[in-house]
Amino acid sequence: MGFKLTPIDVVEHISREDFHRLYLLPRRPLVIKNLSHGWPGYGKWSLDYMKEVVGDITVPLYDSSKADPAAPINAASTEMKFGDYIDLIQREPTDLRIFLFDPIKHAPALLADYAFPKALMGGFLDKYPTLFFGGAGSETFLHYDIDMAHIFHTHFGRKHVILFDYKWKERLYRMPYATYALEDYSVEHPDTQRFPALEGVEGIECFLEYGDTLFMPTGWWHWMKYLDGSFSISLRAWDESWAVKAHSLWNLTVQRQFDNWMKARFHQRYMTWKEQLAVKRAHHALSRGLPR
Repeated sequence: MGFKLTPIDVVEHISREDFHRLYLLPRRPLVIKNLSHGWPGYGKWSLDYMKEVVGDITVPLYDSSKADPAAPINAASTEMKFGDYIDLIQREPTDLRIFLFDPIKHAPALLADYAFPKALMGGFLDKYPTLFFGGAGSETFLHYDIDMAHIFHTHFGRKHVILFDYKWKERLYRMPYATYALEDYSVEHPDTQRFPALEGVEGIECFLEYGDTLFMPTGWWHWMKYLDGSFSISLRAWDESWAVKAHSLWNLTVQRQFDNWMKARFHQRYMTWKEQLAVKRAHHALSRGLPR
């Protein structure tokens, strides 16, 4: 048993009207197969191409180990020359990932290789969107994006993705004062004996292929697994709701600063308290039959 996963909706293309009515306004995920097919970079974006245009800069790397209770969130575990990292993920599986890195700043020629999907919506945020790289088998821990943006996530390779509506946050063992879940369970193979609140949680599953674009609405929890050495680009856009914007501001300022201060001051004691509270809240939500 475990999660109740249903396949994601998949379209080759979609009109602005249908996108707004069926996915943006109800905030439902979608895979659009050909959104990137008109990009100048489509077909040429590969690991070798990225290695060539980005150059031999040093990049921060992240692994799948549990977060250091004394470190700020998103603290890197090591670093490596970009070219050496690309060689590594082409050569063998590894759990090392490049996360929230801006190679476009170092390779402005990449700016001409992609296009924001403004035919579908407005409100896009970044001049330099973030790229994500991973080796085969590497996983992105279960979380929702701290800035509460809508995401158009286009992958160049193969990736397994599982998503959950924000309403399931407590049943997913959300860590207090954070945007990620308890790291002690497998999203791919959840142990509902140890973590009973996961039983029956409803999610959406998809498998991305080269050039596929995943639309992730604001607040959706997501877990990702690279099925080969590959990379993605995320284009972010604001939700029109001022309540969502306020939630974003709270996450980025008050919540993050408080969490970092508490970790720096109390270390493992604070993290243990957070984990215990996450479990308590999850089991309380389960006992009440939440969410309804």
